Amino acid sequence: MQDSRLAQMVSSVLIIAGYEVSELCSVRPRSFDLVAAREDRRLIIKVVTHIDSVNEEMARDLDQIAAHLAMNPLIVGEHSRDSGLQRGAVYLRYGIYALSVATLYDCLVEHSPPLIYASPGGLYVNIDGNALRELRERHQLSLGDLAHILGVSRRAISKYESGMGTTLDVAIKLEEMFETSVTVPIDLFSYQSRFVQRLGEITSPLVPDLLRIGMECHTLHRAPFEALTIFQEYRILTGYGTAQRVVKRASLISNLSQVTKTRAMCVITDYNKQKKIGNTLIIGEKRLHSVEDGFELIELING
Repeated sequence: MQDSRLAQMVSSVLIIAGYEVSELCSVRPRSFDLVAAREDRRLIIKVVTHIDSVNEEMARDLDQIAAHLAMNPLIVGEHSRDSGLQRGAVYLRYGIYALSVATLYDCLVEHSPPLIYASPGGLYVNIDGNALRELRERHQLSLGDLAHILGVSRRAISKYESGMGTTLDVAIKLEEMFETSVTVPIDLFSYQSRFVQRLGEITSPLVPDLLRIGMECHTLHRAPFEALTIFQEYRILTGYGTAQRVVKRASLISNLSQVTKTRAMCVITDYNKQKKIGNTLIIGEKRLHSVEDGFELIELING
């Protein structure tokens, strides 16, 4: 399935689940394709047929945007290496959950979170250790007894009861034996940043000017905007470049800012005036040089 068609399916699932969904990012390169939000949650999503094509640079962008905009990153795809993504299972790519569109539907629309995660060696589930211990003791089984029944070591049972995951086969045996569930659903929405933040990284002439006026600046590499700028409680999606390159992105950045409840700005190197495209402030680089502090810039963006 082409990425664009898959992205439309993802967008449809999000709408059915009650999310406000952004336009599909059509620029290249891009580290994400959609953002979506509702009152209780914000998502930033990379849609790609083969999840292995998501590289570390994309993952870093997803991580930084998620960390600073209180979002949850997800990768939605169809294949991993030589196999399809299984329904009800999640995969990890640089610490970010990847799943099929069917699994996304089950989680968001049917409120049935995934139970299985793929890891080297096969499919695994998380075990409710306390529940397993209670069941074992209720059935008057020792650690050794249960280990013998399952064909694993006594130490493995002890680890399961301490919360260690186990293979899908063992989990099925446990649930058939005790006739109840002992697995713990996977929380797709508890993401914690895994990367070292690149605060104030000097990768373009834009950064020193923003730092000068008291802004915190996180540069990105494959997003539709070049930086995520922070000033007090304000978050600003910030584009940078020539008029030809940036203006065609301005409306997309505006749309993304509406969904994420942020501000938007594009700084143009060959432009001396000031205007708005949607919610996006278009400002010349020379004009930015004359801005005295972050408060003045926020006034310009809000104006």
